[in-house]
Amino acid sequence: MTTNANADEPPQPRPEPRPRRRAPAGAAVLREDVTDAIRAAVFEELAAVGYARMSIEGIARRAGVGKTAVYRRWRSKLHLVLDIVSALAVQGLPAPDTGSLEGDLRLLYEVTSRALRHPVASQIIPDLQAEAARNAEIAEALQKALREGQDGVATGIVTAAERRGELREGLDHDLALDLISGPLYWRSVVIRNPKLPQGYLGSLARATAGALRAL
Repeated sequence: MTTNANADEPPQPRPEPRPRRRAPAGAAVLREDVTDAIRAAVFEELAAVGYARMSIEGIARRAGVGKTAVYRRWRSKLHLVLDIVSALAVQGLPAPDTGSLEGDLRLLYEVTSRALRHPVASQIIPDLQAEAARNAEIAEALQKALREGQDGVATGIVTAAERRGELREGLDHDLALDLISGPLYWRSVVIRNPKLPQGYLGSLARATAGALRAL
């Protein structure tokens, strides 16, 4: 009879299969649709109650998410607002290309005027300007969003006009930006009179084009 030398040894347990790696969940995943919903809720909350009264709780409730979903992305309402306002500078405005200085200015003013008349923007910008007087971080972010958002477009308009020979080359682009952006922001944001007289944007485009030619 053949004997097995290992007959007295207990059977070796089979190695357990490795658990499959689970897809990350919770804090490891920041769903884009949730982030978009929170950003939209911030604009709505700012327009409804202003920055001072805005809360993470109110934003989360409006976005239909829990507070933790907000805190996973931003550590405070200040950082949340700074992030969103700063993003406006990156988006900018579409660059007009009508083939003439006056036409480009007219189109820029039409687009900007519509944006500033939007009920959310008309509430948020003045409120953040008031907060900017008390908070240097908000002041810096707001200045960047408002100035840089227009700067690239205005520079593009001036550069194209220089190439076409409508403006002299080498003019002061900072002064040109002030001339282009100042009047409409003054009326819409500072004195807050978004209702424009008939033909105002066309007259403003002609006057601004004349001022730029005089530089």
